[in-house]
Amino acid sequence: MKVLVIKIETSHEVEDALNVFSQDILHCLGTETRKRSDFEDANTKHDSTIVDLDEIVDLPQDMEFAAYFAADQSPVQLINAYKNKLVELKGYGLNIGLNKIDYTYIEDSDWNRVWQKFYHVVNFSRHLAIVPEWENYQAKFSDQHLIKLDPGLAFGTGNHKTTRLAMMGLEQVLVEPKTVIDVGTGSGILAIAAAYLGANSVMATDISDQAITAAQENVALNKLTNIDIKKTSLLQDVNEKFDVIVANILAEILLELIPQLDQHLTQAGKVIFSGIDYLQLDKIAHSLDQNGFKIILTLKQDRWIGLIITRKDN
Repeated sequence: MKVLVIKIETSHEVEDALNVFSQDILHCLGTETRKRSDFEDANTKHDSTIVDLDEIVDLPQDMEFAAYFAADQSPVQLINAYKNKLVELKGYGLNIGLNKIDYTYIEDSDWNRVWQKFYHVVNFSRHLAIVPEWENYQAKFSDQHLIKLDPGLAFGTGNHKTTRLAMMGLEQVLVEPKTVIDVGTGSGILAIAAAYLGANSVMATDISDQAITAAQENVALNKLTNIDIKKTSLLQDVNEKFDVIVANILAEILLELIPQLDQHLTQAGKVIFSGIDYLQLDKIAHSLDQNGFKIILTLKQDRWIGLIITRKDN
């Protein structure tokens, strides 16, 4: 079996945006970057490392971004989607570099080695660590929970800044047992984190069959029984109300979700948003205000924003 690889020679300024777009919108299997600066910086580490840039094959001018997809995906459609996204990012004032896009195929055995080479333990906090299933990791505290993941199935591994911002939000609001829904669950990582942080029950939704399978397998890997996984678009076909709604998805999808919040949130409930580029924060804030919500805490890492939100009358 083969894996399709879309390769883009672009600028490091769009790395985070391409990661989120690839995982949350295109539902890729995973991503990888090669940055020229990483090779150049290796010569400055004072550890006897010497890197001859002339000897490196296909050294990018700035950054090469690679996204991995199932082999039955259409490379033409994916390339067009990336072209449109890069035009959008350029419109935000971001440098998109050479903007060269190509594709190739690799054997899935090569893909598996890529994952194990680049994906390692994320020791997120004293309460949570994210551990690939093949890693042998011992908790640093007696109450530190280990989120076990098979990243070969996942969109959401804990490495991305937006996932970490969402997890920070969960640690902030889950100070007592609550009901939680994770909208656009991907790998299931936020649903699993909520369960480990003490949620009474968790629902996880996603529109992608591949995400549903990934989430089910990762929930089983963690031996959790209080997570219900449902295939649906955002909160459609969901009848319950929840104490916490968490969503780590792109801003344009969050704008579709905001009008659905009121009927699915308990009166004193809280909402956690992540996946917001700082340039789109004003649009999110305006839509929240128009729908009766207010931001009570803003989290920021680099260009990415996370929010904790309540009703205006709370």
